[in-house]
Amino acid sequence: MASVNINHTKDLFLLCMSVMYLCAFSSLFVQIPGLYGDKGILPAKLVVKSEANSWDELLEGQPTLLKLTPKLGLTAEQGMDLLCATGLALSFLCVICKAMRDTVSFILLWMLYFSLYQVGQTFLWFQWDILLLEAGFLTILVAPFNVQMPIRRFRVAQYHQHDTITLWLVRWLLFRLMFSSGIVKLTSRCPTWWKLTALNWHFESQCIPTPLAWYYHHLPDWFLQLSVVATYVIEIAVPFLFFIPVRSLRLFSFWAQVMLQLLIILTGNYNFFNLLTLTLCVSLLDDKFLGYKIKAPRGSVLNYIAAVAVYCFLGYQTVNLFGITVKDDFTIQAKINFSEKEFDQFVAKVTPWTIWFGAFSFAFEVLLALVRSFSEVKETFWKNWAAVQVVVFTFLGASVFAISLVPYSGLHKDVQKVVPVQARGLYHRVSDYHLTSSYGLFRRMTGVGGRPEVVIEGSNSPDSGWREYEFYYKPGALNRRPPVVAPHQPRLDWQMWFAALGSYQHNQWFLNFAYRLLHNEPTVLELIQYNPFPSKPPKYIRALLYKYHFTETGKKSSMGWWTRELTGEYMPAVAKDDSSLVNYLKHTGIVEEKSGKKSKKSKSMSFIAQAIVWLRGMVGQPEGFVFVMTMLLSTLTFKLVTRIIVG
Repeated sequence: MASVNINHTKDLFLLCMSVMYLCAFSSLFVQIPGLYGDKGILPAKLVVKSEANSWDELLEGQPTLLKLTPKLGLTAEQGMDLLCATGLALSFLCVICKAMRDTVSFILLWMLYFSLYQVGQTFLWFQWDILLLEAGFLTILVAPFNVQMPIRRFRVAQYHQHDTITLWLVRWLLFRLMFSSGIVKLTSRCPTWWKLTALNWHFESQCIPTPLAWYYHHLPDWFLQLSVVATYVIEIAVPFLFFIPVRSLRLFSFWAQVMLQLLIILTGNYNFFNLLTLTLCVSLLDDKFLGYKIKAPRGSVLNYIAAVAVYCFLGYQTVNLFGITVKDDFTIQAKINFSEKEFDQFVAKVTPWTIWFGAFSFAFEVLLALVRSFSEVKETFWKNWAAVQVVVFTFLGASVFAISLVPYSGLHKDVQKVVPVQARGLYHRVSDYHLTSSYGLFRRMTGVGGRPEVVIEGSNSPDSGWREYEFYYKPGALNRRPPVVAPHQPRLDWQMWFAALGSYQHNQWFLNFAYRLLHNEPTVLELIQYNPFPSKPPKYIRALLYKYHFTETGKKSSMGWWTRELTGEYMPAVAKDDSSLVNYLKHTGIVEEKSGKKSKKSKSMSFIAQAIVWLRGMVGQPEGFVFVMTMLLSTLTFKLVTRIIVG
């Protein structure tokens, strides 16, 4: 059976998704005891309270495989360890072995991560976790169903005519991600985005900056403003080129997205998110780009004319809409030349057209797949079989496209009128499974005037002797260099950043964290770098709120990377026997009520439970970045050695 010129592109996408799962599972595995253990910050046992004895019980409420782990004699924490370790092992196999990258494997990977997400609470409710679930679901459709039957005639092929349809769905996800991220920056009415000054604050105020962020922060203002303009162009205008049937324009859109993602990776630690976005960008490529020799028609004169016309149009509109002018000193000045009302009208008018544009592009892809089924496939039986597969995946793809319109329509109220009622009904039936979601990154710029940072201190006296706890990754000590931690996701450090934007009353986990520090809980202390009370826990814990700033140019060597100023108290000093704290934690279940009855003897652990305990004892809780990179490098080494030996 002949195949289209995306066979190796499809393989690359599946390989990259396997790597993304490997990063996600390995990063989470080392943090489970401190975050979700029985004495962790948010114990999983408080979420998984029931055991599923039927299919209905498994799916009701929060569907998760953790409802089945008690049948294996596992606690909630051990169940999370089992699911995460299984996902880690399976993703490892998918990376090193092409035959493993099939529908069944990716169904299991999606189910495992979804089950963990369901009980992950605030530490797992990030946009990249939701994006991984949606991309993971689409990967199930992209992956081949590797069933080899004994009769040669009925062997299932690795590549199909409908592959272009499933990869189109990945491209549509990439479009929604980028286009929405660009639109919300302006619809939020954040002054920094409208004045093109967002990057004057971004590098300093983002969650975990890299060392290069300090240098980018001190770039000239005109260059940072021009970079904001480039961001708008890449996120709002360029995504339309994803669906243009002109190869050079599609590759231009690919390189534009790659450039943006690489710059974000260099200046900020956004775990596996940017790598996942680059994985979605693979859907813009073909086998020729990857270096494979294929028979492809040369670009026509019309294609070249179309490409030049698009480049000229983008350049003209960019200069016109953003008032770009070159000054006498060769600096570039820019300002937005449209109003909020005009932009709102633009969104109201253009966004519905993106839906129709997407629908037309999808229909065009289906038509091409049907034509290929009858023109490129030789035998009559396989012609009909390829056409049947195209029809089936057209139905699945159309359903996925329809439900994606519901969250996408949140960009503007007028867009919601375009979405069919049937699509809304289908979306609400499957919404609990996060098959699709809305996106909008960096909606508003935080940390304008200095990044807020919570510093936790402990003492044995409420009046003096306060000493700071030091985290692994978030800013703390002024002379400590910002770390490089991606693709690891340090979830406690990230939540500390979000906590600084609000109050401890709105972050339930923060009081739980303070209580664990008051008891020197080992699993929680493994999540931070320095405990100033290693032998005996402090009697009091408090939190102060500071504003951090990057040091000025020329002062880093003498003053360090940061300066800070105290802005106030974030959480007053609390003691572990504070009645209000203890009563609150009893109410939430963190502190268990003491019973007068004698506890029953614990049952002997099952074989699986013993294996999980042994595995956790062997791995422990190593520093997350080191563990994730060890897993990635070990996988790469194993794959290279195997390839050398085999071939």
